[in-house]
Parts: sequence; C-alpha cells; structure tokens
Amino acid sequence: MTTPSTPEPEQKTGPVPPATPRTARSWLRDHSELGVGALLLALGVLVLTDALTMDVDITQRGPVGPKTVPVVVGIGLLLVATLLAVDVLRGGRGQAEAGEDVDLGEPADWRTVLLLSGVFLGSAVLIEPLGFPAAGALLFWGAAYTLGSRRVDRDPLIAAVLSLAAYALFDKLLGVPLPGGPLMGVL
Repeated sequence: MTTPSTPEPEQKTGPVPPATPRTARSWLRDHSELGVGALLLALGVLVLTDALTMDVDITQRGPVGPKTVPVVVGIGLLLVATLLAVDVLRGGRGQAEAGEDVDLGEPADWRTVLLLSGVFLGSAVLIEPLGFPAAGALLFWGAAYTLGSRRVDRDPLIAAVLSLAAYALFDKLLGVPLPGGPLMGVL
C-alpha cells in the first residue's frame, strides 16, 4: 500500500539489452526439418536424373512409357522438398511426438538398430546361395528375435510359412522371379 508521501518507484525505460547472438549451430537446430527437405531434394534429383537418362527406345509403346512414373515421382519429391523448406523458413515446426509409450528423454536403442541392420544385410547376402525361402525365413525370424520375441518353438515355423507364402505370391502368382535355392528341388 502506498501513501501520498511515498513516491512511486520509477520504471526503467532504458535500452533493452541485446539478445544473445544466434550461432549457426542454434539456427540449424531450430530449423532441423530442413535436413529432411534436403534429403527429399537429393532423392528427387536422383530419381529425375535416373529417369531422364533411362534408355527406353525398345520398350516404348506409346506416349506413356517406363519414364512416366519415375518422372512424376521425382517432380513430386522436388515439390514436397520445396514446400517443406518454405514452410520451415516461414516458422513452421513439426509436431512433437505425442505417443504415450514414447519417452523422448531416453536415448535411441542403437543395439536393436544395428542388429536389425545385420539381419537385413545377412539375408541379402544369403538370398542367392540359399534362395529366397530360406533367406526370408532367416530374415523374419531374426527380426522377430531382435525385436524381443523369444518363442523359439513357434517363431521359426511362422517365419518359414511367411517366407514360403511371400515366395509363392511373388514368384508363382505375380511372375517376379526370385531365387528358389536348393530347397526348391525338394519342395
């Protein structure tokens, strides 16, 4: 409570202290979505370059040929990259993860990522000598084991059924040739 004899405190109206200078690193951190835009831009340029340098004289049967879809996809990637960059530079931000089971304070589980990468690369190496059914079964089983399933009584069986079903779908029904491997002579 102030009395008439008590003077009011004076408001300081001096110059506002300068803000902390922004470094390039903090600017990039605030605009990290530009990295996704750069990746999309590079991918779009790669797709367009590959599509436009494709030799399709033999397979061209009309105005719409094998180049059409890759060119449309490449243009779409360039368009999305441009729109994303414009949005980010205008102050747009991606929404934070709102999943209830995601703890953003926890570090990434690099062990699982590396194990899954190893399983994937291993199946890619083994697909030619073992064939798709065996390599696919190892891929499905390895992925399930890496992600935490420890049911060794049922997981290999499910992996084998999935792999054989995928082989039958692609090789037999869709006509996409996949290596059968040594087991195809037995089956």
